[in-house]
Amino acid sequence: MKTMTLLTATTLISSTAFAAQQPLTLDVYNADGNSFHVNSTLVYGETEAMVVDTGFTKADALRIAAKVLDSGKNLTTIFISQADPDYYFGAEVLHDMFPQAKVLTTPGVRATIAEKLEGKLAFWAPKMGANAPVKPILPTAYNGKTLTIDGQTIEIRDADGALAHRPYLWIPANKAILGNVAVYGNVHLWMADAQSDASRQAWAQQLDQMKALKPNVVIPGHMTSGTALDASSIEFAQQYLMDFAKAKANSKDSAQLIQTMQSLYPNAGLPMALEIGAKVHMGEMKW
Repeated sequence: MKTMTLLTATTLISSTAFAAQQPLTLDVYNADGNSFHVNSTLVYGETEAMVVDTGFTKADALRIAAKVLDSGKNLTTIFISQADPDYYFGAEVLHDMFPQAKVLTTPGVRATIAEKLEGKLAFWAPKMGANAPVKPILPTAYNGKTLTIDGQTIEIRDADGALAHRPYLWIPANKAILGNVAVYGNVHLWMADAQSDASRQAWAQQLDQMKALKPNVVIPGHMTSGTALDASSIEFAQQYLMDFAKAKANSKDSAQLIQTMQSLYPNAGLPMALEIGAKVHMGEMKW
């Protein structure tokens, strides 16, 4: 918690600095390794606030809720950017505490959550115990391409096409990217969800699009404590995708693939992502 608090403090300091010039403030909650280092972001203006992604555990969600309360703003929207449980399991807690806030997501993400929710809950609930949701919230499908906080626009990008289930958010006024599962900061990428060449190519293209925006702020979907909130995480993810493809082509099994990637990224967090991804890609495990 101490490390996480220090990260949050650092984020608030930097956010406050650009909030004086830009209309929205971004306050990042970075979970620990037990919650896959997933990020959630409180976005707020003068009077209104929005939570982007709600954490994995009840404890995560309560810490995010504390940020909302501390901000003193009216929470109008809870936006779920991805269909992975660490992005939406916490919505139950936040919805109970802030019933006035709409829980929204894109149609593509909602469809994926609905398809996999029962299985995800059956798998994770026994492992999470009291930290698991009891009645997970299925977000409302939102067909719009923008959201607003105090009149400022937040764009929903890549909500159609090959990555309709993996969109991201862009705040033009802040030149900020958030709400995504494409960008990782100093952790192994979750390659098990990108098994085909086409899916990895779409991922790489999305990263190229993000980089072309020339963002000032990039909030990765997952990151280790202390990761810089800038475009370096886009470059990290781009390089990792290329390194993984090369290592896979030169590996006979998952053990060799894991060894190669560990040698290239000795300090990367989320080793589970590498272990599962390597086994899936080498045909030793189904995902």
